[in-house]
Amino acid sequence: MLPDHVPDPKIFPTPALSPDVIAQCVRWYLAYSLSLRNLEEMMAERGIIVDHSTLHRWVIRLVPLLDKVFRRYKRPVGRRWRMDETYIRVRGQWKYLYRAVDTAGQTIDFLLTARRDAGAALRFFRKAIRHHGGPERVTIDKSGANTAALTTLNADKPDEESITIRQNKYLNNLVVQDHRNIKRRTRPHAGIQIIPAGTDHTFGY
Repeated sequence: MLPDHVPDPKIFPTPALSPDVIAQCVRWYLAYSLSLRNLEEMMAERGIIVDHSTLHRWVIRLVPLLDKVFRRYKRPVGRRWRMDETYIRVRGQWKYLYRAVDTAGQTIDFLLTARRDAGAALRFFRKAIRHHGGPERVTIDKSGANTAALTTLNADKPDEESITIRQNKYLNNLVVQDHRNIKRRTRPHAGIQIIPAGTDHTFGY
C-alpha cells in the first residue's frame, strides 16, 4: 500500500494500473539489484503485463517527485559528517558520485557529477548544507579538492562557526564501505541507466 505522504495518485502515468502497483515497481527498482527486465518478468508472474519501457517511464517521472516528498520526512542527520567520492558508470560513461554520511551511517546527501574537482566538491557541500544545515566537523581523505571546497566555505565564517576539517583515510571507512553497496546494486543495471530530468543525483542509491 502507498503511505499517506506519497504524491497524489493523479500523477501516476498509467491509469490502467493501480498506483500501488506502479509505486511498488519503482520502489523495487530503486531499492534492490533489479533491472527493468527483471521487474517486467516479476510483474508477469503476478499476472500483470507491463513492458520494461513503461517501467522506464515510471521511474523517470516519479523519482523527482518521490525525492521531494521523502526529503520532507527524512530523519535529522548528525553534524559530524564523513564525506568521500567514488566513480560509477552512467549510460556507459564514468561519472563521480559524491556522498556523505553521519557518524551513525545515515546518508546526508549525494551528488552525481562529470568531474572530480574543487568545484564539484563545493557544489556537493552547498547542496548538503542547503538541505541539512552546516556540519560541525567533516572527515575527508587527503583529497586536495575536497579540502579546497571546505576552505572556501570557511572563508566567510567567523572562527567559532567554521567547519572543522579532519583528514583521515581510515576514519572515513564508514562512507567508503557504503559506496560498495551502491556499486553492488547498480551492477545488474550495467551502471545507472536512468537519470530523471531535474535531478543531479542518483536517488534511491
